[in-house]
Amino acid sequence: MKSDHYRDFFTAENLMGPNSIRLLDELLTVCPPAFTRTDKVLDLGCGTGLTSLFIARETGATVYANDLWIPLEVNRDRFAAWNMQQQLIPVHEDANCLGFQKEMFSAVISIDAYHYFGGKEDFFADKILPLLKPGGVALIAVPGMKNVYDGQSETLTSPWLGDEAYMFQSALWWQKTIGTHEKIESVHTWEMEAFEQPWQEWFATGHEYALDDLQYYESIIKPYTGFVGMVIRKK
Repeated sequence: MKSDHYRDFFTAENLMGPNSIRLLDELLTVCPPAFTRTDKVLDLGCGTGLTSLFIARETGATVYANDLWIPLEVNRDRFAAWNMQQQLIPVHEDANCLGFQKEMFSAVISIDAYHYFGGKEDFFADKILPLLKPGGVALIAVPGMKNVYDGQSETLTSPWLGDEAYMFQSALWWQKTIGTHEKIESVHTWEMEAFEQPWQEWFATGHEYALDDLQYYESIIKPYTGFVGMVIRKK
């Protein structure tokens, strides 16, 4: 796995949840990119930009690293420290009102973030699809419920997630929510293979939020949840 080459980055400073690089690696294995340096990719909800670094290094594309929670200046300094300031462009915008040009990106990628803003009907068609070039692709990974527990997220995960339990949905639910559109060629959602390793590498950071999640791993996270992968292709 190419993600093994990034082990030095799997730290409390860079990770903001289960290892996003592992999830991204699976998406790029399912849908191998064919980008060049002329391609532009939007990393939507990039956090500290670790996924942006992986995309840029592994594909050669220029990555617009957008996050609402991390100040633009902080990521700009981080990218300079990584000597990636030519390929990584920090952005600080709300996913609901992105200011990018239409058909600007060959791909929109979102790892462990899309569930915070994308779980509404027509969101993808209205907000994401216009940003993709014809033939472009959206690659998304979110935490969610196993299909067998479809519709039971609030009942099963509320002790852990509280008011955010509604955001954890199944691959079946996401398939329906992404929906259909005359410009969407295909929508593929699945229960991802990546699970144990992303969680264990998050716990290994010792981050206070990781230690809080650890309390619920055996009782809630492991039996009921997983990660949902999505590949949406534009005509």
